[in-house]
Amino acid sequence: MPQTLGAVTLVVRDYDEAIAFFVDRLGFVQVEDTPLEGGKRWVVVRPAGGGASLLLARAAADEQAAQVGRQAGGRVAFFLHTDDFWRDHRAFTSRGVRFLEAPRAEAYGTVAVFADLYGNRWDLIQPNDGA
Repeated sequence: MPQTLGAVTLVVRDYDEAIAFFVDRLGFVQVEDTPLEGGKRWVVVRPAGGGASLLLARAAADEQAAQVGRQAGGRVAFFLHTDDFWRDHRAFTSRGVRFLEAPRAEAYGTVAVFADLYGNRWDLIQPNDGA
């Protein structure tokens, strides 16, 4: 089997508020929520269309808590591909997702940056054919 990226860890402040954002606002699917020792949970969400999952990991120390919302140091960290940019842009906006810029056409597709509930930057992008 070829290698695939299965999941990426996203440090969050609270499991339930993160689940609510990703499932209710972005339309992700909750794949798993398994209790672990010490009040931790193994929480996995992913886009409804598939692809890599996010492991939502609650910050367990001050150093980790300081990184919530700064996963990539202020750069776009995540790239959410869609087959219909305008459908998803309208849906996200109606559910309170905060876009940081107006949509724009680039050589690689239609794109706009939005922030998750903690301020991490995401691209919503509909790639051009062949991109």
